[in-house]
Amino acid sequence: MIFIQINMQHTLLIVPGLGDSTTGHWQDNWLHHFPNAKKVVQNNWNQPQLKDWLSNLDATIKSIETPIIIVAHSLAVSLVAHWSQQNDSSKIAGALLVAPADVESAVHTPEETWNFAPIPLDKLKYSSIVITSSNDPYISAERAEFLAQKWGSLFYNVGPKGHLNLDSQLGLWEEGQEILQTLLQLITKN
Repeated sequence: MIFIQINMQHTLLIVPGLGDSTTGHWQDNWLHHFPNAKKVVQNNWNQPQLKDWLSNLDATIKSIETPIIIVAHSLAVSLVAHWSQQNDSSKIAGALLVAPADVESAVHTPEETWNFAPIPLDKLKYSSIVITSSNDPYISAERAEFLAQKWGSLFYNVGPKGHLNLDSQLGLWEEGQEILQTLLQLITKN
């Protein structure tokens, strides 16, 4: 098993998507594995409202004093794109944007997520990596790569692993930790 040493000057901010990342999800595993990890908690995980989720994300970011590395999953990727467009993102050192959900597609996402559309396409002001799977039911690999290009993010397609969620049974997701290490190297260079 690979255990990446996250520089302790950063806070790893876990930002789950629809339904939360509960016990057994790699995000929950990272939350408990990395001593410098913190999680954004939403009031309603199953009927998300962009305005409320933005408010909770913003409050959490403001409560952290160290530079932040965002680790967002699924719907939270759109949330982070919205937040970054509307707020001062100078505290954000970088972001791992995992399995973005295409909230603009009725084919790919449930109706309760559509209020997060349209997905902002502005270039992010911090280093970022978008990770997708070749058979993610919530987005096509081509669409995920398009988002990565628009945001100025590196792009990884990790092959057929579903939505990179609890069903994917990733454990501590060593591959994701390796990609996180790549992000840390990007941050160091910038």
